[in-house]
Amino acid sequence: MAAMEQSVIEQYKDVYVFAQQVDNEISQIALELLGEAKNLANDLGEKVVAVLIGYNVKNLADQLAVYGADKVIVVDDKELEVYRTEPYTHALASVINEFKPEIMLVGATAIGRDLGPRVSARVQTGLTADCTSLAIGDFPLVAMPGKEQKHNQLLMTRPAFGGNTIATIACPDNRPQMATVRPGVMQKNEPIEGAKADIVEYNPGFTPDNKYVEILEIVKNVADVVDIQDAKILVSGGRGVGSPENFKILEDLAAVVGGTVSCSRAVVDSGWKPKDLQVGQTGKTVRPKVYFAIGISGAIQHVAGMEESDLIIAVNKDEDAPIFDVADYGIVGDLNKVVPLLTEEIKKAIANK
Repeated sequence: MAAMEQSVIEQYKDVYVFAQQVDNEISQIALELLGEAKNLANDLGEKVVAVLIGYNVKNLADQLAVYGADKVIVVDDKELEVYRTEPYTHALASVINEFKPEIMLVGATAIGRDLGPRVSARVQTGLTADCTSLAIGDFPLVAMPGKEQKHNQLLMTRPAFGGNTIATIACPDNRPQMATVRPGVMQKNEPIEGAKADIVEYNPGFTPDNKYVEILEIVKNVADVVDIQDAKILVSGGRGVGSPENFKILEDLAAVVGGTVSCSRAVVDSGWKPKDLQVGQTGKTVRPKVYFAIGISGAIQHVAGMEESDLIIAVNKDEDAPIFDVADYGIVGDLNKVVPLLTEEIKKAIANK
């Protein structure tokens, strides 16, 4: 990929967010990205622009303004009614070529993971996938002899090598700087009640060709697994639980406190629980009101996915377990004894209310 001239790079301004919508409903990841985009734009002295793609979606633009978009570019066309790779790629790539964003953020959803790489290839820039942190700073991070250190770069952090290390990546020589961002990692802005969108309508034109998939049928299944990112209370188990059968004591606790069971990567790797319930860098990032970490050692990969929980309660027989470093309350003991006792005491407390 040839590097852009500096004069060309300077034409690119503002932080753009792909505002994913499905069935004319804005996805939560879009609102989370607007929150992060506002932080980045403030550091750069620039604006936040949402890109809303779909059919008859203009009515959703004000919601994006409420959550921080200074401007909303609406690409509205019948060909965009249902997500399909080629027309959506054409739409977003055309917006980038026309409006020249400095930064382009896309949610790392099923749609975003399909769309982001294709768009980045089409506009000839790089893409850092599945980011867990974004910041504006210098690159290289530390000045190196004989190498120019560029300022105000997007520093994109993501887990690498199966989550065993953290990589910080930049795209200093091409624009836009593109990243897909993991859902649940970024914080939404406080809503600005009554905000109205500054709307720019743009349509690059759509000519169906052999890359346009024909949708024959859409089948929607009801998920059997609760989305742990929506849970207010999580009871999470690790390898220390000992067996899939032993998760019954965690399920009993979750039932009493009105929570949801989740788990660590070791549990998923052992085949005890599905990956949808995994918390951590290679799982989901969660921010519940209360997080019970039971039989979880507290490896950095797991902690990165739950350390923003409001209250963390850890139960582990190893008093030196790293989980106690992030826990608000810790109980050193055998979880097989501690958790049932905890469940019973909570039951009594509720009954005596």
